[in-house]
Amino acid sequence: MSSRSRLLLLVVLLAVGLAGVAPARAQATTTYTGILPDGATWQIRVPAAWNGTLLLYSHGYRAPGSPNPAQDVSDPVTGGWLLDHGFALAGSSYASTGWAIKEALADQAAVLDAFVEATVAHPRRTIAWGDSLGGIVTAGLVQRIGERLDGALPACGVVAGAVATWNQALDASFAFKVLVAPDSALQLVHITDPTGNLAVARQALAVAQATPAGRARIALVAALNDTPGWADPTAPEPAPDDYATQEQHQFANLNGTFPFPFAFRAELEARAGGNPSWNLGVDYVRQLQRSVNRAQVEALYQQAGLSLTEDLRTLNRAPRIAPDLDAVGYAIRNIAFNGRLGGVPVLAMHTTGDPLVVAQQSAPTPRRSGPPATPACSARRSSIAPATAASPRPSGSAPSRRCCSGWTLGLGATPPPPSSSTPPPRPSGRP
Repeated sequence: MSSRSRLLLLVVLLAVGLAGVAPARAQATTTYTGILPDGATWQIRVPAAWNGTLLLYSHGYRAPGSPNPAQDVSDPVTGGWLLDHGFALAGSSYASTGWAIKEALADQAAVLDAFVEATVAHPRRTIAWGDSLGGIVTAGLVQRIGERLDGALPACGVVAGAVATWNQALDASFAFKVLVAPDSALQLVHITDPTGNLAVARQALAVAQATPAGRARIALVAALNDTPGWADPTAPEPAPDDYATQEQHQFANLNGTFPFPFAFRAELEARAGGNPSWNLGVDYVRQLQRSVNRAQVEALYQQAGLSLTEDLRTLNRAPRIAPDLDAVGYAIRNIAFNGRLGGVPVLAMHTTGDPLVVAQQSAPTPRRSGPPATPACSARRSSIAPATAASPRPSGSAPSRRCCSGWTLGLGATPPPPSSSTPPPRPSGRP
Protein backbone atom coordinates (compact mmCIF):
# COMPACT_ATOMS: atom_id res chain seq x y z
CA MET A 1 0.00 0.00 0.00
CA SER A 2 1.39 3.43 -0.93
CA SER A 3 2.06 6.12 1.68
CA ARG A 4 -0.82 8.19 0.29
CA SER A 5 -3.16 5.19 0.47
CA ARG A 6 -2.15 4.55 4.08
CA LEU A 7 -2.79 8.21 4.81
CA LEU A 8 -6.25 8.02 3.27
CA LEU A 9 -7.12 4.90 5.23
CA LEU A 10 -5.98 6.58 8.44
CA VAL A 11 -8.09 9.61 7.62
CA VAL A 12 -11.19 7.47 7.07
CA LEU A 13 -10.66 5.66 10.34
CA LEU A 14 -10.29 8.93 12.19
CA ALA A 15 -13.47 10.24 10.60
CA VAL A 16 -15.71 7.30 11.33
CA GLY A 17 -14.25 6.68 14.77
CA LEU A 18 -12.30 3.54 15.55
CA ALA A 19 -14.90 2.43 18.08
CA GLY A 20 -17.51 2.27 15.35
CA VAL A 21 -15.53 0.01 13.03
CA ALA A 22 -16.88 -3.52 12.85
CA PRO A 23 -14.51 -6.49 13.04
CA ALA A 24 -13.14 -7.52 9.67
CA ARG A 25 -14.72 -10.41 7.86
CA ALA A 26 -14.83 -11.22 4.19
CA GLN A 27 -18.36 -10.73 2.95
CA ALA A 28 -20.34 -10.64 -0.24
CA THR A 29 -20.48 -7.30 -1.99
CA THR A 30 -23.13 -6.01 -4.39
CA THR A 31 -21.79 -3.77 -7.17
CA TYR A 32 -23.93 -1.24 -8.99
CA THR A 33 -22.81 0.73 -12.05
CA GLY A 34 -24.39 3.31 -14.30
CA ILE A 35 -23.97 6.28 -16.61
CA LEU A 36 -24.99 9.84 -15.77
CA PRO A 37 -26.65 12.13 -18.34
CA ASP A 38 -23.37 13.95 -19.03
CA GLY A 39 -21.63 10.67 -19.85
CA ALA A 40 -19.81 10.14 -16.57
CA THR A 41 -19.84 6.58 -15.30
CA TRP A 42 -20.28 5.64 -11.66
CA GLN A 43 -19.70 2.64 -9.42
CA ILE A 44 -21.18 1.76 -6.05
CA ARG A 45 -20.25 -1.21 -3.87
CA VAL A 46 -22.26 -2.24 -0.83
CA PRO A 47 -21.17 -5.06 1.51
CA ALA A 48 -23.76 -7.53 2.78
CA ALA A 49 -23.26 -6.32 6.35
CA TRP A 50 -23.34 -2.65 5.50
CA ASN A 51 -22.77 -0.46 8.56
CA GLY A 52 -24.80 2.44 7.18
CA THR A 53 -21.83 4.65 6.25
CA LEU A 54 -21.27 5.66 2.63
CA LEU A 55 -17.83 6.87 1.56
CA LEU A 56 -17.98 9.07 -1.54
CA TYR A 57 -14.55 9.03 -3.16
CA SER A 58 -13.29 11.72 -5.56
CA HIS A 59 -10.31 10.68 -7.69
CA GLY A 60 -7.31 12.79 -8.65
CA TYR A 61 -6.27 14.55 -11.83
CA ARG A 62 -6.28 12.53 -15.03
CA ALA A 63 -4.31 13.87 -17.95
CA PRO A 64 -6.37 15.05 -20.92
CA GLY A 65 -7.29 12.14 -23.14
CA SER A 66 -6.24 9.43 -20.68
CA PRO A 67 -8.52 6.50 -19.66
CA ASN A 68 -11.30 7.69 -17.41
CA PRO A 69 -13.06 4.85 -15.55
CA ALA A 70 -15.33 5.25 -12.55
CA GLN A 71 -13.42 4.98 -9.27
CA ASP A 72 -14.90 4.50 -5.80
CA VAL A 73 -11.74 4.13 -3.69
CA SER A 74 -8.11 5.20 -3.75
CA ASP A 75 -6.66 1.69 -4.25
CA PRO A 76 -7.77 -1.97 -4.11
CA VAL A 77 -6.15 -2.75 -0.75
CA THR A 78 -7.89 0.14 0.98
CA GLY A 79 -11.14 -0.74 -0.79
CA GLY A 80 -10.99 -4.35 0.36
CA TRP A 81 -10.38 -3.32 3.95
CA LEU A 82 -13.25 -0.84 3.95
CA LEU A 83 -15.71 -3.29 2.39
CA ASP A 84 -14.69 -6.03 4.84
CA HIS A 85 -15.41 -3.61 7.68
CA GLY A 86 -18.88 -2.75 6.45
CA PHE A 87 -18.42 0.50 4.54
CA ALA A 88 -20.20 1.21 1.26
CA LEU A 89 -18.12 2.83 -1.47
CA ALA A 90 -19.17 5.15 -4.30
CA GLY A 91 -17.56 7.36 -6.91
CA SER A 92 -17.68 8.49 -10.52
CA SER A 93 -15.32 9.00 -13.43
CA TYR A 94 -16.32 12.67 -13.86
CA ALA A 95 -17.57 13.49 -17.35
CA SER A 96 -14.13 14.45 -18.65
CA THR A 97 -10.44 14.36 -17.87
CA GLY A 98 -8.24 17.36 -17.09
CA TRP A 99 -9.27 20.16 -14.72
CA ALA A 100 -12.75 18.68 -14.49
CA ILE A 101 -13.86 20.43 -11.30
CA LYS A 102 -17.13 21.69 -12.78
CA GLU A 103 -18.10 18.22 -13.96
CA ALA A 104 -16.81 16.50 -10.82
CA LEU A 105 -18.91 18.58 -8.44
CA ALA A 106 -22.08 17.82 -10.38
CA ASP A 107 -21.27 14.17 -11.02
CA GLN A 108 -20.31 13.34 -7.44
CA ALA A 109 -23.53 14.88 -6.16
CA ALA A 110 -25.43 12.81 -8.73
CA VAL A 111 -23.75 9.65 -7.42
CA LEU A 112 -25.44 10.24 -4.07
CA ASP A 113 -28.78 10.24 -5.86
CA ALA A 114 -27.77 7.11 -7.76
CA PHE A 115 -26.97 5.35 -4.49
CA VAL A 116 -30.47 5.86 -3.15
CA GLU A 117 -32.05 4.83 -6.45
CA ALA A 118 -29.89 1.72 -6.83
CA THR A 119 -30.00 0.45 -3.25
CA VAL A 120 -33.38 1.84 -2.15
CA ALA A 121 -31.63 2.87 1.04
CA HIS A 122 -30.46 6.08 2.64
CA PRO A 123 -27.04 6.18 4.33
CA ARG A 124 -27.01 7.01 8.02
CA ARG A 125 -23.75 8.82 7.43
CA THR A 126 -22.09 10.12 4.24
CA ILE A 127 -18.43 11.08 4.21
CA ALA A 128 -16.78 12.68 1.17
CA TRP A 129 -13.11 11.91 0.68
CA GLY A 130 -10.49 12.21 -2.03
CA ASP A 131 -6.88 13.02 -2.73
CA SER A 132 -5.00 15.54 -4.88
CA LEU A 133 -7.52 16.97 -7.38
CA GLY A 134 -10.05 14.81 -5.53
CA GLY A 135 -9.20 16.84 -2.44
CA ILE A 136 -10.36 20.08 -4.03
CA VAL A 137 -13.47 18.26 -5.28
CA THR A 138 -14.12 16.99 -1.75
CA ALA A 139 -13.73 20.49 -0.33
CA GLY A 140 -15.96 21.83 -3.10
CA LEU A 141 -18.68 19.35 -2.20
CA VAL A 142 -18.66 20.73 1.35
CA GLN A 143 -19.24 24.20 -0.06
CA ARG A 144 -21.84 23.14 -2.64
CA ILE A 145 -23.80 20.31 -0.99
CA GLY A 146 -22.64 20.37 2.62
CA GLU A 147 -26.15 19.63 3.84
CA ARG A 148 -25.84 16.13 2.36
CA LEU A 149 -22.53 15.34 4.08
CA ASP A 150 -21.61 14.28 7.60
CA GLY A 151 -17.89 14.80 7.14
CA ALA A 152 -15.17 15.43 4.59
CA LEU A 153 -11.60 14.22 4.23
CA PRO A 154 -9.48 16.03 1.63
CA ALA A 155 -6.03 14.41 1.61
CA CYS A 156 -3.11 16.04 -0.21
CA GLY A 157 -5.79 18.27 -1.68
CA VAL A 158 -5.59 21.35 -3.87
CA VAL A 159 -7.36 23.21 -1.08
CA ALA A 160 -5.89 26.63 -1.90
CA GLY A 161 -8.50 26.71 -4.65
CA ALA A 162 -8.17 27.01 -8.41
CA VAL A 163 -7.18 30.67 -8.72
CA ALA A 164 -4.54 30.57 -6.01
CA THR A 165 -3.09 27.26 -7.13
CA TRP A 166 -2.58 28.34 -10.73
CA ASN A 167 -1.21 31.72 -9.61
CA GLN A 168 1.30 29.89 -7.45
CA ALA A 169 2.33 27.79 -10.43
CA LEU A 170 2.68 30.93 -12.54
CA ASP A 171 5.16 32.46 -10.09
CA ALA A 172 7.52 29.51 -10.52
CA SER A 173 7.08 29.20 -14.29
CA PHE A 174 7.53 32.98 -14.70
CA ALA A 175 10.85 32.82 -12.85
CA PHE A 176 11.86 29.81 -14.94
CA LYS A 177 11.14 31.61 -18.19
CA VAL A 178 12.83 34.88 -17.19
CA LEU A 179 15.95 33.44 -15.56
CA VAL A 180 16.46 29.98 -17.08
CA ALA A 181 14.94 30.16 -20.56
CA PRO A 182 14.80 33.88 -21.45
CA ASP A 183 15.51 33.43 -25.16
CA SER A 184 13.30 30.40 -25.69
CA ALA A 185 9.85 30.20 -27.24
CA LEU A 186 8.43 28.93 -23.94
CA GLN A 187 4.82 30.03 -23.39
CA LEU A 188 3.54 30.64 -19.87
CA VAL A 189 -0.10 31.35 -20.76
CA HIS A 190 -2.22 31.05 -23.89
CA ILE A 191 -0.30 27.90 -24.71
CA THR A 192 -0.81 26.87 -28.33
CA ASP A 193 1.25 23.66 -28.49
CA PRO A 194 1.23 21.88 -25.11
CA THR A 195 3.46 19.00 -26.17
CA GLY A 196 6.04 21.23 -27.82
CA ASN A 197 5.92 23.73 -24.97
CA LEU A 198 6.62 21.01 -22.42
CA ALA A 199 9.56 19.78 -24.47
CA VAL A 200 11.05 23.30 -24.53
CA ALA A 201 10.68 23.59 -20.77
CA ARG A 202 12.26 20.23 -20.02
CA GLN A 203 15.16 20.88 -22.38
CA ALA A 204 15.89 24.21 -20.70
CA LEU A 205 15.67 22.54 -17.30
CA ALA A 206 18.18 19.86 -18.31
CA VAL A 207 20.62 22.44 -19.65
CA ALA A 208 20.39 24.51 -16.48
CA GLN A 209 21.00 21.50 -14.27
CA ALA A 210 24.45 21.06 -15.85
CA THR A 211 25.91 24.27 -14.35
CA PRO A 212 26.20 25.71 -10.82
CA ALA A 213 24.43 28.90 -11.93
CA GLY A 214 21.64 26.90 -13.52
CA ARG A 215 21.19 24.78 -10.41
CA ALA A 216 21.00 27.90 -8.24
CA ARG A 217 18.27 29.29 -10.47
CA ILE A 218 16.40 25.98 -10.43
CA ALA A 219 16.46 26.22 -6.63
CA LEU A 220 14.99 29.72 -6.85
CA VAL A 221 12.22 28.49 -9.15
CA ALA A 222 11.52 25.68 -6.69
CA ALA A 223 11.49 28.11 -3.77
CA LEU A 224 8.81 30.27 -5.36
CA ASN A 225 6.62 27.17 -5.47
CA ASP A 226 7.92 25.66 -2.20
CA THR A 227 8.77 22.52 -4.16
CA PRO A 228 10.21 20.16 -1.53
CA GLY A 229 13.83 19.07 -1.52
CA TRP A 230 12.83 15.47 -0.92
CA ALA A 231 9.79 13.58 -2.19
CA ASP A 232 11.21 10.13 -2.94
CA PRO A 233 10.61 7.67 -0.08
CA THR A 234 13.03 5.22 -1.67
CA ALA A 235 15.92 7.66 -1.21
CA PRO A 236 17.33 8.89 2.11
CA GLU A 237 16.14 12.30 3.22
CA PRO A 238 18.85 14.93 2.71
CA ALA A 239 20.23 16.71 5.76
CA PRO A 240 18.68 20.13 6.39
CA ASP A 241 21.82 21.85 5.09
CA ASP A 242 22.53 19.41 2.23
CA TYR A 243 21.36 21.96 -0.29
CA ALA A 244 22.98 20.30 -3.31
CA THR A 245 21.11 17.02 -2.78
CA GLN A 246 17.89 18.90 -2.09
CA GLU A 247 18.31 20.68 -5.41
CA GLN A 248 18.77 17.35 -7.20
CA HIS A 249 15.43 16.23 -5.80
CA GLN A 250 13.85 19.55 -6.81
CA PHE A 251 15.19 19.13 -10.32
CA ALA A 252 13.54 15.70 -10.53
CA ASN A 253 10.32 17.02 -8.98
CA LEU A 254 10.11 19.95 -11.40
CA ASN A 255 10.82 17.70 -14.37
CA GLY A 256 8.00 15.42 -13.25
CA THR A 257 5.47 18.17 -12.57
CA PHE A 258 6.27 20.47 -15.52
CA PRO A 259 3.34 19.02 -17.54
CA PHE A 260 0.94 21.00 -15.35
CA PRO A 261 2.24 24.57 -15.87
CA PHE A 262 3.59 24.07 -19.38
CA ALA A 263 1.11 21.65 -21.00
CA PHE A 264 -2.01 20.95 -18.94
CA ARG A 265 -2.56 24.67 -18.37
CA ALA A 266 -3.72 24.78 -22.00
CA GLU A 267 -6.59 22.42 -21.15
CA LEU A 268 -7.63 24.68 -18.28
CA GLU A 269 -7.45 27.75 -20.51
CA ALA A 270 -9.65 26.05 -23.09
CA ARG A 271 -12.25 25.36 -20.40
CA ALA A 272 -12.04 28.81 -18.86
CA GLY A 273 -11.99 30.73 -22.11
CA GLY A 274 -8.60 32.29 -21.43
CA ASN A 275 -5.88 32.69 -18.84
CA PRO A 276 -7.07 32.77 -15.19
CA SER A 277 -3.67 33.64 -13.69
CA TRP A 278 -1.63 36.78 -13.11
CA ASN A 279 1.44 38.12 -11.33
CA LEU A 280 0.69 41.83 -11.47
CA GLY A 281 2.21 43.58 -8.47
CA VAL A 282 4.03 40.54 -7.11
CA ASP A 283 7.31 41.38 -5.35
CA TYR A 284 9.58 38.39 -5.86
CA VAL A 285 12.00 39.61 -3.20
CA ARG A 286 9.24 39.21 -0.63
CA GLN A 287 8.15 35.94 -2.18
CA LEU A 288 11.59 34.45 -1.62
CA GLN A 289 11.82 35.89 1.89
CA ARG A 290 8.72 33.88 2.80
CA SER A 291 9.80 30.64 1.18
CA VAL A 292 10.75 27.62 3.27
CA ASN A 293 13.68 27.16 0.84
CA ARG A 294 15.19 30.62 1.19
CA ALA A 295 18.41 29.49 2.93
CA GLN A 296 19.03 26.88 0.25
CA VAL A 297 18.68 29.44 -2.53
CA GLU A 298 21.03 31.88 -0.84
CA ALA A 299 23.64 29.18 -0.31
CA LEU A 300 23.55 27.85 -3.87
CA TYR A 301 23.72 31.35 -5.34
CA GLN A 302 26.75 32.10 -3.20
CA GLN A 303 28.45 28.84 -4.24
CA ALA A 304 27.77 29.61 -7.90
CA GLY A 305 29.19 33.15 -7.61
CA LEU A 306 25.85 34.46 -8.85
CA SER A 307 24.06 37.58 -7.64
CA LEU A 308 20.71 36.69 -6.13
CA THR A 309 19.94 40.40 -5.77
CA GLU A 310 20.40 40.95 -9.50
CA ASP A 311 18.24 37.96 -10.45
CA LEU A 312 15.44 39.10 -8.16
CA ARG A 313 15.72 42.58 -9.60
CA THR A 314 15.45 41.07 -13.09
CA LEU A 315 12.31 39.23 -12.05
CA ASN A 316 10.72 42.31 -10.56
CA ARG A 317 11.47 44.37 -13.67
CA ALA A 318 10.24 41.77 -16.17
CA PRO A 319 6.93 42.43 -17.97
CA ARG A 320 4.06 40.93 -16.03
CA ILE A 321 1.13 38.73 -17.01
CA ALA A 322 -2.47 39.91 -16.72
CA PRO A 323 -5.47 37.59 -16.51
CA ASP A 324 -8.49 37.23 -18.73
CA LEU A 325 -11.18 38.15 -16.23
CA ASP A 326 -13.85 35.86 -17.62
CA ALA A 327 -11.39 33.03 -17.10
CA VAL A 328 -10.79 34.19 -13.52
CA GLY A 329 -14.54 33.99 -12.99
CA TYR A 330 -14.55 30.42 -14.30
CA ALA A 331 -11.74 29.47 -11.92
CA ILE A 332 -13.56 31.05 -8.97
CA ARG A 333 -16.64 29.02 -9.74
CA ASN A 334 -14.58 25.86 -10.18
CA ILE A 335 -13.55 26.46 -7.43
CA ALA A 336 -12.48 29.04 -4.84
CA PHE A 337 -13.43 28.59 -1.22
CA ASN A 338 -15.51 30.97 0.87
CA GLY A 339 -14.71 29.37 4.22
CA ARG A 340 -18.31 28.50 5.05
CA LEU A 341 -18.37 24.84 6.06
CA GLY A 342 -22.01 24.75 7.15
CA GLY A 343 -21.15 22.76 10.26
CA VAL A 344 -19.59 19.89 8.31
CA PRO A 345 -16.59 18.42 10.15
CA VAL A 346 -13.54 18.61 7.87
CA LEU A 347 -10.19 16.95 8.42
CA ALA A 348 -7.52 17.92 5.89
CA MET A 349 -4.29 15.92 5.85
CA HIS A 350 -1.19 16.24 3.69
CA THR A 351 2.06 14.40 3.13
CA THR A 352 5.06 16.65 3.78
CA GLY A 353 6.86 15.86 0.52
CA ASP A 354 4.21 16.26 -2.16
CA PRO A 355 6.10 17.55 -5.22
CA LEU A 356 3.01 18.86 -7.01
CA VAL A 357 0.38 19.86 -4.45
CA VAL A 358 2.78 21.24 -1.86
CA ALA A 359 2.02 20.75 1.81
CA GLN A 360 1.65 24.51 2.34
CA GLN A 361 -1.72 24.26 0.59
CA SER A 362 -3.09 22.62 3.73
CA ALA A 363 -1.29 24.87 6.22
CA PRO A 364 -3.71 26.37 8.76
CA THR A 365 -4.08 30.13 8.80
CA PRO A 366 -5.06 31.90 12.03
CA ARG A 367 -8.23 33.95 12.04
CA ARG A 368 -7.75 37.69 12.19
CA SER A 369 -8.97 39.43 15.30
CA GLY A 370 -11.66 41.89 14.40
CA PRO A 371 -12.91 42.64 10.89
CA PRO A 372 -10.54 42.00 8.00
CA ALA A 373 -8.72 44.84 6.31
CA THR A 374 -8.33 45.06 2.53
CA PRO A 375 -7.50 41.38 2.04
CA ALA A 376 -10.43 39.08 2.74
CA CYS A 377 -8.17 36.72 4.64
CA SER A 378 -4.71 36.74 6.07
CA ALA A 379 -1.84 34.95 4.42
CA ARG A 380 -0.07 34.72 7.76
CA ARG A 381 0.71 31.20 8.88
CA SER A 382 0.55 29.42 12.20
CA SER A 383 3.48 27.61 13.74
CA ILE A 384 2.25 24.34 12.27
CA ALA A 385 3.77 25.22 8.91
CA PRO A 386 6.31 27.89 7.94
CA ALA A 387 5.34 31.04 6.13
CA THR A 388 5.73 30.32 2.48
CA ALA A 389 6.02 31.84 -0.94
CA ALA A 390 3.32 29.42 -1.90
CA SER A 391 0.76 31.37 0.10
CA PRO A 392 -1.74 31.71 -2.68
CA ARG A 393 -2.96 34.86 -4.32
CA PRO A 394 -6.55 35.92 -4.35
CA SER A 395 -9.60 33.87 -4.95
CA GLY A 396 -11.38 37.14 -5.53
CA SER A 397 -12.82 38.73 -8.61
CA ALA A 398 -9.80 40.78 -9.64
CA PRO A 399 -6.07 40.87 -8.93
CA SER A 400 -6.33 43.32 -6.07
CA ARG A 401 -6.02 41.05 -3.03
CA ARG A 402 -4.50 37.84 -1.81
CA CYS A 403 -6.19 34.94 -0.13
CA CYS A 404 -5.12 32.09 2.08
CA SER A 405 -5.30 28.35 1.94
CA GLY A 406 -6.81 28.06 5.41
CA TRP A 407 -10.33 27.57 4.12
CA THR A 408 -10.99 24.91 6.76
CA LEU A 409 -10.90 27.62 9.40
CA GLY A 410 -13.73 29.57 7.84
CA LEU A 411 -11.71 32.52 6.63
CA GLY A 412 -12.76 35.19 4.20
CA ALA A 413 -15.49 35.30 1.61
CA THR A 414 -15.35 34.90 -2.12
CA PRO A 415 -16.69 37.89 -4.06
CA PRO A 416 -18.76 37.55 -7.21
CA PRO A 417 -17.09 36.91 -10.58
CA PRO A 418 -15.55 39.92 -12.29
CA SER A 419 -17.65 42.29 -14.32
CA SER A 420 -14.92 44.70 -15.41
CA SER A 421 -12.66 44.07 -18.37
CA THR A 422 -9.72 45.83 -16.70
CA PRO A 423 -8.31 44.45 -13.43
CA PRO A 424 -7.68 46.99 -10.71
CA PRO A 425 -4.11 47.16 -9.38
CA ARG A 426 -3.12 44.66 -6.74
CA PRO A 427 -0.84 45.50 -3.82
CA SER A 428 2.65 44.11 -4.21
CA GLY A 429 3.81 41.45 -1.84
CA ARG A 430 1.60 39.59 0.58
CA PRO A 431 -0.66 41.14 3.22
